[in-house]
Amino acid sequence: MAKTPEKVVKDKVTSVLKSEDVYYFFPATHGYGRSGVPDIIACVNGFFLAIETKANGNKPTALQIREIETIRRNNGVAVVVDETNWDMVRELVEKLKA
Repeated sequence: MAKTPEKVVKDKVTSVLKSEDVYYFFPATHGYGRSGVPDIIACVNGFFLAIETKANGNKPTALQIREIETIRRNNGVAVVVDETNWDMVRELVEKLKA
């Protein structure tokens, strides 16, 4: 079965998180979950990190933007990555570890 373009981005991001020994998970948002929560939630050196993955030029929804902005207002780090910038996650993790 072929991977979706977004799954390819998620796999690349999680490979970085694994290689950097970062705690992360994929929140379940169906049913009782909260809509718009980013795809990957992580903790890096005590910092809350949320990563929304996109592909093929897709943009975050209004709900996703609301969640990202709320995370940032509360001093968390929230980013949107796609196939063009996913590699920035390694640099971000390194900065948060410093």
